[in-house]
Amino acid sequence: MKRYWNIKPLADCEKVRLLSNELQIDEVLAELLIQRNVNTFDEARTFFRPSLNNLHNPFLMEDMDRAVDRLLSAIRNSEKIMIYGDYDVDGTTSVALVYSFLYEHYQNLEFYIPDRYLEGYGVSFKGIDFAADSGCRLIIALDCGIKAVEKVAYANRLGIDFIICDHHTPGDALPNAIACLDSKRADCNYPDKNLSGCGVSFKLMQAFCKKQNIPEETLYEYLDLVAVSIASDIVPITGENRILAFYGLKKLNSSPRTGLKSIICTAGMEEKELHISDVVFKIGPRINAAGRIETGRNAVDLLVSDDESLASQMSTSINACNETRKDLDRDITQKALEKIAAFDALENRKTTVLYDPEWHKGVIGIVASRLTETYYRPTIILTESKGMATGSARSVDGFDLYRAIDACSDLLENFGGHMYAAGLTLKVENIPAFINRFEETVAQTILPEQLIPKINIDAEIELGDIKPKFFRILKQFRPFGPGNMKPVFVTRNVIDYGTSKLVGKDRNHLKLELIDRHSCAIIQGVGFSMGDYIDQIKKGEPFDICYTIEENVYNGKTSIQIMVKDIKFNS
Repeated sequence: MKRYWNIKPLADCEKVRLLSNELQIDEVLAELLIQRNVNTFDEARTFFRPSLNNLHNPFLMEDMDRAVDRLLSAIRNSEKIMIYGDYDVDGTTSVALVYSFLYEHYQNLEFYIPDRYLEGYGVSFKGIDFAADSGCRLIIALDCGIKAVEKVAYANRLGIDFIICDHHTPGDALPNAIACLDSKRADCNYPDKNLSGCGVSFKLMQAFCKKQNIPEETLYEYLDLVAVSIASDIVPITGENRILAFYGLKKLNSSPRTGLKSIICTAGMEEKELHISDVVFKIGPRINAAGRIETGRNAVDLLVSDDESLASQMSTSINACNETRKDLDRDITQKALEKIAAFDALENRKTTVLYDPEWHKGVIGIVASRLTETYYRPTIILTESKGMATGSARSVDGFDLYRAIDACSDLLENFGGHMYAAGLTLKVENIPAFINRFEETVAQTILPEQLIPKINIDAEIELGDIKPKFFRILKQFRPFGPGNMKPVFVTRNVIDYGTSKLVGKDRNHLKLELIDRHSCAIIQGVGFSMGDYIDQIKKGEPFDICYTIEENVYNGKTSIQIMVKDIKFNS
């Protein structure tokens, strides 16, 4: 698939020069900082040296005082409290954090994770009934609940109060909860609007600490859970999330809690320094697999465990779920691609919406992501659950999927999510009308350039610029993620040094050794699934590359290499 190289415009030269001199760094690095709105020495110090002292006061969040007062009232009155969370990584880490931390101070607690297949996403009537039968008078809903107007009203009739900690976009009306903690509320002036669900849960516990004069350092021991949620929920790693992710990764690498340590070992990463990408691709999917294949409660049981032997057993079980998930993912993705290929009309649409009642509900979100990568257009994958069509939606860069689905809301039973990912439920008989409406809505609002995959390129450099000091400072830009993506560079007119070759089981990957004719520098690199370029490369034709700079560790030796994202020949 052809990709558009979007090279970011250069910042003001004088501004770059001043920052470069002030920090004593390469001008390219100063340019990268300015792209990230880091313009002064003090801002750079804050960026490179995140501090927990810079976390916002949790009581700036609307309803936080009400939430803490109700929690303390429950504790004083010995009420049973249910900690309720969604079955994905963000929900299960939220429950693990709040349940474990509160348990240090109050033990009359219960936690609950809804069944993905019997109850669906978010707060459920079944969960509320379970709370009532268990004698709970207070439910703390984590990573869900901001649109659960009817369910909270039902709980109120049963004498159960709600505290909601959520980060999803609210509906027109808020639930009648004691407190609705969500910085996306229109009336909430909290400075950071991008917290994960676990991040909001952390803020509630931070406020609890302040109110009870509990040293906040005891809460920081749970930042490994927050970092896992931030990475897995793909929230911007800026502002508070950068601080929380920075210290959470430190915890994850030095002394992770027992459950996370067991996952790390099961994934074969115990000897590796973990980064955000490792959480996204190795840790998060394993936690998610518990809820996709069996029950999310298994993930929480693992995350709250301090028994190494038991945690190892649970981790092995969850790893098996992940292997099952991967098999289902591959099978359904292949069938979905075949459906599209069988109908020419589907290939020419601005959207992909597919329905199959036999597809496994637990992996349709992953399949939607795979198809979005393949055809690069807003995608919804639907299956059947409890007589209804239920689905997951994924978007492309810059397109507000949530708004497009909202335009079809009269055809839906419910929906929720973000700009780039959403879930929805509708009657099976409404599927044809929904497919047409969604296509019309997207076709009218999506820009042509949004249907072309784009590689954002931060700067143009020569291979000779990639010196050890340059890379050492570049590593201090971590943790990378949305809002602070790993810098992508472009170098023009490189040629094969003569040793580039095909590697891999199917010999479809490139192992490159390239020379930059301007600087005469030589560097090694890798290009995954780029084997088709080998003939042109071996002819000695010059070409342009865009890439990230990586650290390669092999046989105990560390070297710098580039990870090629795309190649363009000049002829």
